Amino acid sequence: MYAPKVTDILVVADAPTVLAEVRSALESDDIEIRELRSGADVRDEVEAEPPDLVVTDLQVGSMGGVAICHDLRLEESGRRQVHVPVLLLLDRRADVFIARHSGADGWLVKPLDPLRLRKAAKALLDGGSYFDESYKPVLLASEK
Repeated sequence: MYAPKVTDILVVADAPTVLAEVRSALESDDIEIRELRSGADVRDEVEAEPPDLVVTDLQVGSMGGVAICHDLRLEESGRRQVHVPVLLLLDRRADVFIARHSGADGWLVKPLDPLRLRKAAKALLDGGSYFDESYKPVLLASEK
């Protein structure tokens, strides 16, 4: 009997509300969510069982999303780990500056919207990127 592939997403956050929001938006019959509450555990988890996607909060205890992303990219560049797409969950618009230099494949600015979160996850799982532009000011027709 044919069993469809289950997509494995690793969510890294120490805030229960972030974990619950991501799980609620992404979990389904064909998507399994694994959770970590410590950024320092991500490298070992990815090495042991690489997920299809890492979704990480910007602020996670003593090792946040940017450090997690840098660590994964260093391991990848040293050919010690495979490439795993990373989606950063940013706290505010100003965080886009550091997200651009993190090596992340995409980011979303909070508050999280389930539709944008699913769209971003799908883009990264399909091998693309997703850079949330909801933080940009809306231009008036006369300014375009």
